[in-house]
Amino acid sequence: MKILFITDNFPPEVNAPANRTFEHCREWVKEGNEVTVITCFPNFPKGKVYDGYKNKWKKVEIIEGIKVIRVWSFITPNEGLIKRTIDYISFSITSFIAGLFVKTDLIIATSPQFFTALSGRWLSFFKKRPWVFEVRDIWPESIIAVGAMKRNFLIKIFELLEIRMYKNASKIIVVTDSFKENIISKKINKNKIFVHKNGANLDLYKPIEKNLELVKELKIEGKIVFAYIGTHGMAHGLDFIFRSLKKIEHNNPNIHFLFIGDGAEKTNLTQLKKKLELNNVTMLPSVSKKEVVKYLSLMDYALVNLRKSDTFKNVIPSKIFEAAAMEKPILLGLEGETKKIIELYGCGECFEPENEFDLINKINKIIQNNHQNNYINGCRKMNIDFDRKKIALNMLKDLKK
Repeated sequence: MKILFITDNFPPEVNAPANRTFEHCREWVKEGNEVTVITCFPNFPKGKVYDGYKNKWKKVEIIEGIKVIRVWSFITPNEGLIKRTIDYISFSITSFIAGLFVKTDLIIATSPQFFTALSGRWLSFFKKRPWVFEVRDIWPESIIAVGAMKRNFLIKIFELLEIRMYKNASKIIVVTDSFKENIISKKINKNKIFVHKNGANLDLYKPIEKNLELVKELKIEGKIVFAYIGTHGMAHGLDFIFRSLKKIEHNNPNIHFLFIGDGAEKTNLTQLKKKLELNNVTMLPSVSKKEVVKYLSLMDYALVNLRKSDTFKNVIPSKIFEAAAMEKPILLGLEGETKKIIELYGCGECFEPENEFDLINKINKIIQNNHQNNYINGCRKMNIDFDRKKIALNMLKDLKK
């Protein structure tokens, strides 16, 4: 089967959409399928084109058997609603034009931000091929949840477009059960919605010893390390974490927090760290996919947090699967479906989002009790069910039907 996949993010970018798309497409190629990915030039999240690339009309490369067509787009940092919207629209247009010249049996377009899905929908119309809408985020609902926009006339237009694309798509792939329920509530045929959750590449993410050179370099010898590794965006509520850390530092000086990544809130968080005079926090820029495991090895516990919002009860951050694959217990600040997974497998502790008292209590609980082995066993059980290879092959079966 010839598959055309349209995505805004792809390696060498290291965020969740890039990793999921790449790892799925790689497995599909191994199964004998011809996969073409149309994406932009790598720039996320700083809005600067990566070394070795130049933002031009078109570049074609082969990555592990996947034909990757990179097209021009208006590039901007992951901040500022208007500029980002122009970025999304420009990629929608150029990916559509490039897609007209690709022979395919099936088109897949992935969110978040559904301007990419618009490209897939119109390619389906002109090429007379079925298309699949992969929904990784309920958009535009999520941009209201993070406070980027208030409900207004433009949001209503986006919601109408959202419904039309759901109805038009041949199939819809979602990453959580809650997303499926949300879409069904909008009177979309449930029989064309399939759930394929995120997972981890168990060949890449696996238990390793701490990198002692990095431990010394970061001056965290003898520390109990909680690490947040990923985008520092509006949705992640890291300002709440920072404001809570002064009390944690006072009560337990052996605890240290490591934040690795970039995003719209990185500058604000750096300033907040200085203002609060936090000595138990180290902030580092994002690292490459090859290096991330080395940094993941430094943590004793993985911190995963989102703002308190009913919308986020429906999401499952991919960070939990990568942490579990490294056999790192998880401290989760999120309710809903993700909390159910952590509790089901017993691979960590959950605190109520934006509840400082509960956060501090769960930190004390997770480091003081004797259940470390239970957490690790929970991680191992979770890995069996969320192996990225299995998910990719199951998704391929649904795509072929």
